[in-house]
Amino acid sequence: MASITVQLPQKSYEIVIAPGNIDQLGPKMLPLNLGKKVLLISNPEVFAHYGARAIISLQEAGFDFCHYILPSGEEYKTPQTIHDIYNVALANRLERSSTIVALGGGVVGDITGFVAATWLRGLNVVQVPTSLLAMVDAAIGGKTGVNHPQGKNLIGAFHQPRLVLIDPEVLKTLAMREFRGGMAEVIKYGVIWDAELFAKMENSQGLDEIDNLTPGLLEEILIRSCQSKANVVSQDEKESGLRAILNYGHTIGHAVESLTGYTVVTHGEAVGIGMVAASQLAVELGMWDQQSDRRQLALIEKASLPTKLPSGLDIEKILVSLQTDKKVKAGKVRFVLPTGVGVVTVTDKVTTNVLRGVLTGMS
Repeated sequence: MASITVQLPQKSYEIVIAPGNIDQLGPKMLPLNLGKKVLLISNPEVFAHYGARAIISLQEAGFDFCHYILPSGEEYKTPQTIHDIYNVALANRLERSSTIVALGGGVVGDITGFVAATWLRGLNVVQVPTSLLAMVDAAIGGKTGVNHPQGKNLIGAFHQPRLVLIDPEVLKTLAMREFRGGMAEVIKYGVIWDAELFAKMENSQGLDEIDNLTPGLLEEILIRSCQSKANVVSQDEKESGLRAILNYGHTIGHAVESLTGYTVVTHGEAVGIGMVAASQLAVELGMWDQQSDRRQLALIEKASLPTKLPSGLDIEKILVSLQTDKKVKAGKVRFVLPTGVGVVTVTDKVTTNVLRGVLTGMS
């Protein structure tokens, strides 16, 4: 078992990683004084696998619970879904001392976190991530939100969880495509923060299936990725500076997601495409070398992630979409670009012509 602390000025919290943690949900929540009423939010697939175990754990710990199952898919990450959950919270008389538990992947976690941030001006939230992407990224750090038709996560709030409970065993039931998408975020940590993790992935036989990981690598991936996220968030909780580096690959990735209606590529696949683009932009600007670019590309390919833009995607529409990105400052798009394995910088010096050229090469 591993426990990682996210140190914050107010309400620091633990990320607890251990096999069988689903069955420890209730006991782990009890010492945190979270109130007795619990709303559990999940999706049909995850709830079918793990809902009963989570509920039994809550019951045996003495919590009064209700649950809501939302449809699977990024396309349901909308204000309408939030409104539906508000109705459930109202019908079940949730109070300010109540807790909402997210049992699922990144979509469930983002939606649950936003509901908790906004209902009654703030309820407790506990994250129980069940996808690799959520375990290493989405469940940690308090970013919550839903999508607007013009862009991803444009509606949101910072709302830190009280606990993040990770059970690596649930990854055995994760769809292969979702596992690969999670690896995109892991590769991201290797590029932006952890050169040792990057090297360990290079030495792995494969990154595209859980069974292809070298012995102990999965545990190391979870611990090192969570520690990287915790280190960054502890230093910059609300993205006023350092935390922006966590958006590596996300600027173009989010544009690709929104322009394809969140149905063509997964979030992780879009991040993979975005990292390929960011790497090539860094090469064009002389910020890092072609050998480093090839090393990153090899990892993305090892995870069987796409490295080209979806067919038919209009590059000019991508350029327009980037102007709605949350990281735009004074009208300039800010990109996170690598300068070495484990080191990145944030810059607004990418010209439209250079960007257009890189995107054209990826079409």
